[in-house]
Amino acid sequence: MGSYSQAVVAPGLDQLRAATRRFKDLDSAVAVGYPKTVPDCLVHEQHGAMGYHHVNREYLTKDLNVEKPQILLFERLSSGEYKLNGVEFIVPYRLWPRDSVPPTIMGQQLKHEDNLKIWYRHVWVWTDNPDGLFADFNPNVKCPTDSKVYTPYAATP
Repeated sequence: MGSYSQAVVAPGLDQLRAATRRFKDLDSAVAVGYPKTVPDCLVHEQHGAMGYHHVNREYLTKDLNVEKPQILLFERLSSGEYKLNGVEFIVPYRLWPRDSVPPTIMGQQLKHEDNLKIWYRHVWVWTDNPDGLFADFNPNVKCPTDSKVYTPYAATP
């Protein structure tokens, strides 16, 4: 589930909601640089889904800003409409080396994903997640049955 200080997280969460509320309409997200379509919806066999990752490449910097998440996490509903569920903050290793102290956002350290060579942190700001606000996957988010199944990176010995 993960633990965090409500006193540290709450102000950032309020800021994040205010900054992303307009992106509940996908066209508003597209207007500021997020792509309209994304090919893959990421799902985990046991833990739920992340959804479609709409990346705004102009926000890929080492300086994280709660008001400019690099990724918006959408779910495509059966009606064809998109539902904004959360965001993901990322920093590529080329901007923040893997062997350094992790970057932080909203009092949370980003985690490393060696396969993609990034630091990352999900925030399920618009859809409740029984696994926690900062969990990687959300069992309440769904992907089409033919979606890309996430396989955790396994380091070779």
